[in-house]
Amino acid sequence: MRSSSNPAFRNLPSGGTQTYGQYGPPVGFNQPQGGVPGYGPGQAASGEGDRPMTVDDVVVKTGMSLGVALLVGVVTAIWAQVQITTTGRISGALLGAMLAGLVVGLVISLVIIFRQKPSGALTLTYSAAEGLFLGALSGVFQAIYPGIALQAIVGTAGVFIGMLVVYKTGAVKVTPKLTKWIVGATVGVAILMLFNLISSLAFGFNPLRGGGTIAIIFSLVCIGIAAFSFLLDFDQADRMIREGMPSKWAWYTAFGLMTTLVWLYLEILRLLSYFRE
Repeated sequence: MRSSSNPAFRNLPSGGTQTYGQYGPPVGFNQPQGGVPGYGPGQAASGEGDRPMTVDDVVVKTGMSLGVALLVGVVTAIWAQVQITTTGRISGALLGAMLAGLVVGLVISLVIIFRQKPSGALTLTYSAAEGLFLGALSGVFQAIYPGIALQAIVGTAGVFIGMLVVYKTGAVKVTPKLTKWIVGATVGVAILMLFNLISSLAFGFNPLRGGGTIAIIFSLVCIGIAAFSFLLDFDQADRMIREGMPSKWAWYTAFGLMTTLVWLYLEILRLLSYFRE
């Protein structure tokens, strides 16, 4: 199984193809000491009746995760706008909600990634936390730039659908070379973000997020990388389906897609704010 730029998929077990309808880890899985996460050595998947994962499983689980994030996000954004309108400022409660969503989402994402086991409860909780964070942030942006949140949502949906069409039509093939380029670009962008954060906190120098020409170019690059990351996510999901992974692993796929969607939405929101300025 090819590597992915998405950390949710980077360390999944890899191996050969399993016949559709068989249970347990695919034949040839490169198991660590003690077996693949979620399986005992030489045992079938937990839950004897668990059927192989299908495209419908991925669609339904991703739709549920996205629905939870949107519901929490919309409610939070409306509340944030009411708070700002009535008080004329960003209240402590709003900042607290934003920080809580950010921290909880980060912690749960790390738990899911390192735990390496699918969990519907954790995935939906992650989606709710990200909805809280993005909703509060969008409410602030919406108060400053009316209509920007809806534009960001439409833009994110457009990129997602566009890349799905590109993948399904085979216009861009997911090859090992493309995968290496996307993974390398993602790592490079992450390093630049870290140095920019340190620079802004220590010296007040914030070129990548300051709203100037460099910031616009950087956001466009991030949007491009996030868009191409969807190709790797789709390919990874296809491979998990072909290898006969149990249906519960659709939750893991949904989580991986959600992390890319969250990143893409944030970058589009930032880019739109730069143009508004």
